[in-house]
Amino acid sequence: MIYAYTSFNLGDDLFIRELCSRYSQVQFTLYCPSDYQHNFSKLNNINIVSSDNLFLKLTNFLLSKLRFKCRVQDILSKKYKTIIYIGGSIFMEMPNSFLNIKRKKSLIDSQRNIYVIGANFGPYTTKKYYEEHKKLFKNYKSVSFRDQYSYNLFKDLPNVTLADDVIFQMDTKNYKLDIEDDYIVISVIKPSIRKHLEGYDELYYEKIKDISVEFVKKGHKVILMSFCEREGDVEAINSVKSLIPEKYKNYVEEYKYKHDIDGALNIIAQSKYVIGTRFHAMILGWVFKKPVFPIAYSDKMTNVIKDIDFKGSYVDFHSLKSLNPKLVYDCMETNTVDISEQRAGAEKHFAKLDEYLKKK
Repeated sequence: MIYAYTSFNLGDDLFIRELCSRYSQVQFTLYCPSDYQHNFSKLNNINIVSSDNLFLKLTNFLLSKLRFKCRVQDILSKKYKTIIYIGGSIFMEMPNSFLNIKRKKSLIDSQRNIYVIGANFGPYTTKKYYEEHKKLFKNYKSVSFRDQYSYNLFKDLPNVTLADDVIFQMDTKNYKLDIEDDYIVISVIKPSIRKHLEGYDELYYEKIKDISVEFVKKGHKVILMSFCEREGDVEAINSVKSLIPEKYKNYVEEYKYKHDIDGALNIIAQSKYVIGTRFHAMILGWVFKKPVFPIAYSDKMTNVIKDIDFKGSYVDFHSLKSLNPKLVYDCMETNTVDISEQRAGAEKHFAKLDEYLKKK
């Protein structure tokens, strides 16, 4: 049974695909919206249990109202010998976090193997949240983090490891890297959907507009890219496009990811330059050997930037106001990085799971 973030987010969907592709001899079950049949139609080893099934939705609602510590997925998981939590920001402290901890505790069984792959820990605000997860992790077969900060929090546990982001090891041979059309990709977000970025929408959209216009003036086409519609990326694209002067609008296009993973990856693979606010826009740009200008919206981005010793320029939201579009343009010639070490390092996420699943 896979536990993952299933809201049609390109980065998280890639995690799931990488997992199932790696272990083609293993049958996986994913509890998610039925539309995910489209996203993973090329995989023969993934069984979709539809979370939008009316009966299951009603059951979940009743379990919630009656304050049960389990949900439908947890009940289904009881029959599985192996559970895999895979994703990046899957350990953020939220209003319902302690209920989720109880759910995770209910799945711990001496006969069940539980793995965590590719996560970062936090942001968190209470010591109890950290301590409860430390108790959980002690009962797991393996926990692999993707950043030094998260690893350092739990490094005294013998089953905790550190590796580079899972997507670094993605095979790129099926993607055409030749630049046939001179365009740059800008991945956008809606800042205010994140509590720590409330009040930044107007400034951020204005800066993305300025960057877009700068590149159009220099003779490039711009593609504004949404990684996750549910998190406001499409709304952000619309807001930016509304600011673009009329004479430049024909050179600014949009791409909205939902079902076509390969289509989205090809957009990045064939671009000339990636300006990434999305975490995995940054990672995928590097994977496809593109110069990347990160606009870091969280510590998870700056942590990885530091971990790989990225020497290029980038900006975070605290210094966004002073960002000059010309600097972003100039970085097209300088913001490259060799990730061969990270590509090899990312394999370590699967080391313990390889030992177990590849025996099957």
